[in-house]
Amino acid sequence: MKNLSQTQYQSALEKVQNLKQKYGESWNSINPENAARMITQNRFRTGLDIAKYTAAIMRKDMAEYDQDHSQYTQSLGSWHGFVAQQNMIAIKKHHKTTNKKYLYLSGWMVAALRSEFGPLPDQSMHEKTAVPSLIKEIYDFLRQADAVELNDLFKRLEKGEDVQEEIDNFETHIVPIIADIDAGFGNEEATYLLAKQMIEAGACAIQIENQVSDAKQCGHQDGKVTVPHEDFITKLNAVRYAFLELGVEDGVIVARTDSEGAGLTQKLPVSQQEGDLASKYLAFVEAETIAIEDAREDDVLLKRDGKLVRPVRLPNGLYKFKDGSNIDRVVLDCITSLQNGADLLWIETPTPNVKQIAHMVNRVKEVVPNAKLVYNNSPSFNWTLNFRNQAYEEMLVEGENMTAYDRNNLMDAEYDGSELCHRADEKIKTFQKDAAKEAGVFHHLITLPTYHTTALHMNDLTRGYFSEDGMLAYVEGVQRQEIRKGVSCVKHQRMAGSDLGDDHKTFFAGEKALKAGGEKNTSNQFAEKKKTAKRELVMDK
Repeated sequence: MKNLSQTQYQSALEKVQNLKQKYGESWNSINPENAARMITQNRFRTGLDIAKYTAAIMRKDMAEYDQDHSQYTQSLGSWHGFVAQQNMIAIKKHHKTTNKKYLYLSGWMVAALRSEFGPLPDQSMHEKTAVPSLIKEIYDFLRQADAVELNDLFKRLEKGEDVQEEIDNFETHIVPIIADIDAGFGNEEATYLLAKQMIEAGACAIQIENQVSDAKQCGHQDGKVTVPHEDFITKLNAVRYAFLELGVEDGVIVARTDSEGAGLTQKLPVSQQEGDLASKYLAFVEAETIAIEDAREDDVLLKRDGKLVRPVRLPNGLYKFKDGSNIDRVVLDCITSLQNGADLLWIETPTPNVKQIAHMVNRVKEVVPNAKLVYNNSPSFNWTLNFRNQAYEEMLVEGENMTAYDRNNLMDAEYDGSELCHRADEKIKTFQKDAAKEAGVFHHLITLPTYHTTALHMNDLTRGYFSEDGMLAYVEGVQRQEIRKGVSCVKHQRMAGSDLGDDHKTFFAGEKALKAGGEKNTSNQFAEKKKTAKRELVMDK
């Protein structure tokens, strides 16, 4: 999206010129061109500016997806502002635009990497303020990426290069964040207060799940406990009121259901009349028929189909759902959420299977035709094994001879170059496109990619650096790769804002500025050289 016009610079220039004229000689040292340049390089003044801008982007993308399911969106999870910044810089470099590319903020990664308590499991034990703090940090880094790139362009313009069109059509690194508020960190008032902080930091989309706040578990672990629909609706309302209060009218709510893998509920809702929402929820609770004389003191009893039943209750007081009711509960959760203010759905699934996702989403679409999904392409799935299993089943149906494969060991590396591997990898490659087309997935994200890439890269560097390779392991595996691939942070001083700061110092202090750049700055070793034609080598015959 082209979002910086020449009029923005001109408008800022005229405003500063008028202010300088208004305040007279006391403003003599202020250069309107410099001020206009700084204003242009910092388009977004507040997190609310960002939230409003990015919410409009998401609404546009959602409408385009409704018209054409090939127009899905994607994101990668980031646990630090620098990671998010490099993600967006790389997207602009490789794909020329950030269109339909978002960022994801994972509560799992906040717990594991950002808590003052140290590394924690994904159980809402981390400080709730860590979430808005990370949102703000991410946007601080993205705004700096804007400032650094525009500053470079303005400097080139001053030197006579024809880069005016690049300045006029500059595309910001600011993109939507889908931010995880877990189960709301408390009651609905607590959810509202935290949602406000997240929105003020820049979040345009908030993802909230239907687990019990104080018993929240990672969606890919056991022990999940869901809440009745009425309780979850109050949380949806809390988030919507937060958006409205802060003027982010296009704010997006992503309602996540963990019912597919959750077998427990903390409490039984009160049904007001037969067939109401509470009654539907209660119908999923496992219960045994008893006679009144068999009831124990302080038993909890229900009337169901004209009979007296006792809900199955665990020693910890939680109630058990009927086995096999999970898919029906997911569908009811999704429909109820969309009918009560949610914009997008999130369904946690046990495996990444397009047909299984479509089975649930299509049932939802029977009631809400434009239902759309945010789907977690989770590293908790063993993608290789899951898709080799799917490919194996398809090959069996097609009559292929499968005796060369050990069904119980399909992950084995010996199959990496096999027909099974090729089929599975092709299915993985097209998974996002297929799920967008067939299963209503509007947004694909990977929750924890940078958690794993950091660990992988440290494993590889450590193996070489602390061996006989020594410094060559870093140079060959990291720095030389950065140079060859044009990775922005190879000039880490520039990326951290050193050049930008030098220009600001010049604006503020003129010739008296003490600058970091100069002949003795070792970053000059990474200056790009213009390629010259290679001399032809004449070989003696």
